[in-house]
Amino acid sequence: MISSAHNPRIRQIRLLMEKSRERKEKGLFVIEGVRELEIALQSGFSVHSLFICSPILSDPEKAAFFTSKAPVVEEIDPVLYDRLAYRGSTEGVLAVMYSRSTAPEDIKLSPSPLVIILESVEKPGNLGAILRTADACGVDAVLVCDPLTDLYNPNTIRASLGCLFSVPTLTCSSEEAYEWLHKNNIQIVAASCQSSVPYHLQDYSLPTALTMGTEDKGLSSFWNERARLKVNIPMRGKIDSLNVSVATAVLCFEVIRQRNS
Repeated sequence: MISSAHNPRIRQIRLLMEKSRERKEKGLFVIEGVRELEIALQSGFSVHSLFICSPILSDPEKAAFFTSKAPVVEEIDPVLYDRLAYRGSTEGVLAVMYSRSTAPEDIKLSPSPLVIILESVEKPGNLGAILRTADACGVDAVLVCDPLTDLYNPNTIRASLGCLFSVPTLTCSSEEAYEWLHKNNIQIVAASCQSSVPYHLQDYSLPTALTMGTEDKGLSSFWNERARLKVNIPMRGKIDSLNVSVATAVLCFEVIRQRNS
């Protein structure tokens, strides 16, 4: 039973939770929660070490399943677990996982793929929310170009509810993403306020990449110049833009609506 915050394994968990550089150097990250860990395991991610708080994780079948996947299993004191966990509804399980890199050429595309391109996203919560939308819409992949946040940031994982693992997600440069889209004949649709038409008036029946920029600056000239289509979401109030995760959801569900009609 680990009860000390000074235990080396607990100190490693804290470092992995708090430091992006630590996650990148070690190739490890932390998952908190039963649902998130289940999705990660189902998606092929591997456990480095598992920490279970038995008084909280009361389901013996889940405990047995998780421990069968972990080379190292530790019991953790409830008071210490409460200090480590970001939220109280994670059901008594923390896992240190091996990170995984995916190359664009490894992505398996559907016959008419839908891809999300995110340029320079910087808020983990926005990235996590977009991944939930991607999972809900059956998006083939999310490419995070020139990122300003870490995929394995605990806030990204938490906001995505584990969809970071269920949706093929990778980081790359804008140039690499563009070459991959061009190679696979995927049209680029840019969310842009300039020289664009309302999003619902465009045809998304072709293989499509929805390309989203930051809220303050929008897409760079790199993507605006290469887009086949430019679309906007009409605004009727006093503001001229939506949160990027909300805008992505609007566009994704319009693609699904058209393809299902």
